[in-house]
Amino acid sequence: MTPPVENRRILGTRVDATDYKRATFLIMEWARQARSCYVCCASVNNIMEAHDSPAFRTVMDNAALVTADGMPLVWLLRQRGVTAASRVYGPDLTPAVLAAAAREGIRVGFYGANHAALDCLLKRVRLRFPDLEIGYAESPPFRAPAPEEDQRTIEAIETAGIRILFVGLSTPKQELWMHAHAGRVNAVMLGVGAAFDFIAGTKPQAPHWMQRSGLEWLFRLATEPRRLWRRYLRQNPRFAVLALAQILRARLT
Repeated sequence: MTPPVENRRILGTRVDATDYKRATFLIMEWARQARSCYVCCASVNNIMEAHDSPAFRTVMDNAALVTADGMPLVWLLRQRGVTAASRVYGPDLTPAVLAAAAREGIRVGFYGANHAALDCLLKRVRLRFPDLEIGYAESPPFRAPAPEEDQRTIEAIETAGIRILFVGLSTPKQELWMHAHAGRVNAVMLGVGAAFDFIAGTKPQAPHWMQRSGLEWLFRLATEPRRLWRRYLRQNPRFAVLALAQILRARLT
């Protein structure tokens, strides 16, 4: 039996201390079992959404795996005694899982992004992983799909034999979608956020030094200010204050 992943609560939400190798191993194991479950790559925004909404915290806690997508979460895991904690970032986890799926012949699918970005993504993925079996790809409408549309999506995923489904919607939309489809979609669902756009090349990605320094949010804010300013300028300062309070409470007990 695979030993459980060590975890800690950050502002009340479970975050698992894992790495790319372990996360990929678990995802592949669940895919081989045709298990219906989902994986969340948690950023500061996920944690703050869960802090503000007990219902969303339940969504996060019901995930089979919650990785530390952002460096602030890695630092907090280490501060809480998990010294080996590392970042498992959705856009980097995606190619790691794709490579493993290509080696094992496990069929994958993609759900998210607009049509142009999804087309670019599929072309690039096929070039990089020529042995990969891609059985399904859908760009969903921006609006909430009607029940009959949703049912068609579920049936198409099942008919295609998808065992790993990459979900590229924004937070909290993608986590809510995966939670709602757990037990209905017989695949491991990976919420990888902006990975679709980064891999497709339709959006720029922060330099590695900014990612390592926990400054990726600043790069993304500079490149998409109209879409992201509310998220980062509201959530990040609140997170810093609340995280500091959590550290101080832990030291006093």
